[in-house]
Amino acid sequence: MPEVFRELGFRFYFYSDDHLPIHIHVSYGDGEAKFNLLGNKATLVKNNGLKSGELRTAKRLIEVNLDRIITCWVQYFS
Repeated sequence: MPEVFRELGFRFYFYSDDHLPIHIHVSYGDGEAKFNLLGNKATLVKNNGLKSGELRTAKRLIEVNLDRIITCWVQYFS
């Protein structure tokens, strides 16, 4: 499972057999979520245990690192 980055206790990653659309998984503590990346926005598609504040922080970190995430996705899955 390729890890893209860690920040503020959040871990951002995708699975080695992931699929389109481009998306990122995030874990924090015992919770995890999945965000699709469309344009320059992150859209929550699945949440399993993250609190609303944690989701807002994760979304902000994803959007700040969007280019990095997409570059990693393209390099890994090409």
